[in-house]
Amino acid sequence: MPNDIEITPSVMPEDGPGWIIDAERPVTVRAQRWRAGEVGRAAHAHPRGQLVWAEEGILRVHSCGAHWLAPTSHAVWIPGEVVHAVVMETDVSTCFIYIDPSVTDLRGRHCEVLYMTPLMRQLLLRFRALGLSGNRDRLSRLSGVIIDELAVLPTAPLSLPAGSDPRLVRVTNRLLEQPDDRAKLEELARFAGSGARTLERLFKRETGLSFSEWRNRLRLMEAVNHLSHGKSSVEIASLLGYRSASAFVAAFRRNFGVPPQSYLKAGSADGD
Repeated sequence: MPNDIEITPSVMPEDGPGWIIDAERPVTVRAQRWRAGEVGRAAHAHPRGQLVWAEEGILRVHSCGAHWLAPTSHAVWIPGEVVHAVVMETDVSTCFIYIDPSVTDLRGRHCEVLYMTPLMRQLLLRFRALGLSGNRDRLSRLSGVIIDELAVLPTAPLSLPAGSDPRLVRVTNRLLEQPDDRAKLEELARFAGSGARTLERLFKRETGLSFSEWRNRLRLMEAVNHLSHGKSSVEIASLLGYRSASAFVAAFRRNFGVPPQSYLKAGSADGD
């Protein structure tokens, strides 16, 4: 895995969908497969706002003074002219969308981690498929729906901060790929080639969270994804390694302020 890259503006050729200024094409898309460890582009900024989403795999986004890990259940919104870079934590299939500057007041001027609703996922995949046909009328109509949905995507109350130490990256990638992993800190430290105290210090220093806090955030983000697919609290508790359904519900309510089955409804109401 690569080390953290310095986020400073670099001289980049003004090409690609992020640099297209065309109010008649308010939404453009870039879809690509990447190998683990590849960097999408060196630190840069472009006029269009960008929604960074992985259809498959896990991304690491550097922007707005923060580093985030984004599993498929979440995406990162980056406003136009904001310096950013994207690193592939695993093999990744990306679907990035770019919003023309003519679309104003979409989500404000700050980066956000967003929950990808099932509707938004299908809209992006459909837009990508239509782009191959070149049907401008259909793309124009679908662009309007994508912009409307992007404006109301729920902000994720939790995000996963990233780190760069190779030992920490080994552990976080293992847990991202297996959120139900019940290994204790000591076992994960041996897996990473470090001591338990060293690994705990790495979590605190590089993510600002303890090991248990970081793993709890991952589980809760995965829980939101399972909720969107209609799974019950009992099923989710079992899938993510909670002691019981009641323990899962209590943890979810502590962090999100509502019980699991109410979360997506609350997010939709807030967006409306």
